[in-house]
Amino acid sequence: MPIKIADQLPARETLEGENIFVMTEFRAIHQDIRPLKLLILNLMPTKIVTETQLLRKLSNSPLQVEVEFLYTQSHVAKNIDSQHLESFYRTFDEIRHKNYDGMIITGAPVENLDFEDVDYWEELCEIMNWTTTNVHSTMHICWGAQAGLYYHYGIKKLPLEKKLSGVYEHTLIKPNSPFFRGFDDTFSMPHSRYTTVLEEDILNVPELELLSVSDMAGVFAVKSEDNRRFFITGHPEYDAGTLSLEYFRDINKGIEIQVPYNYFPDDDPTKKPKITWRAHAQLLYTNWLNYYVYQTTPYDISKISDAN
Repeated sequence: MPIKIADQLPARETLEGENIFVMTEFRAIHQDIRPLKLLILNLMPTKIVTETQLLRKLSNSPLQVEVEFLYTQSHVAKNIDSQHLESFYRTFDEIRHKNYDGMIITGAPVENLDFEDVDYWEELCEIMNWTTTNVHSTMHICWGAQAGLYYHYGIKKLPLEKKLSGVYEHTLIKPNSPFFRGFDDTFSMPHSRYTTVLEEDILNVPELELLSVSDMAGVFAVKSEDNRRFFITGHPEYDAGTLSLEYFRDINKGIEIQVPYNYFPDDDPTKKPKITWRAHAQLLYTNWLNYYVYQTTPYDISKISDAN
């Protein structure tokens, strides 16, 4: 089924070139169905890239999905044209009165800062508090997952000795969870971060369920018992070349960094990396939309506040 996005969003041309069914606003208003309403808080500096990556993963959904983008007013984005934000993004003040079936809070390159030192932390806390009443199910990604675990459950992030970058093997703690419907016993996912959360800290919170871990990368997937919040510490949405771009960016900045683990063929950065996580990443987003958003959200979206 299609995703509904603004007619002129840059991601549209890319997605249509991949034969992904993208529905324009004009066509969507002529369909007499209730679409899922999804909000994406995009905290990544490469906003257009992240938009395309997430929309690609959300495209195989059980129903028409209407996507809106949100940005934080308390942070001045330096890597995106202000016209793009004005055209395709909303501020929290513009949407705080609305309800959404689902929401995604992305990662951000601020892991080495204390949460309270992030310039938009207070605004993010206000948004995360708002999700408890106005969003049916929220997915937090990478730093967004660490921020959500800290805000909602007091779980602290810890610094790693070196950056965790690469493609790691994961196992399922809850293989019968609908979140992992169709997954193999082991699967690969990319990570790119300087901090982590501890498995024992997750297990010490009765309201949380640990779903998947990696021997090398640690905690991967966590959800709340009521299915309202999901926390993914990796980057399932990453394209084949994303880790490569990050690696060479850091090298060019003079940062000492290891070659991403299990990513370049023969660990040779001159060789083109191959994507080994696409199918499972697609399943992850599809399962979340299907089992935890579409099948349980109120048909009358105005009832979300009442249900929560």
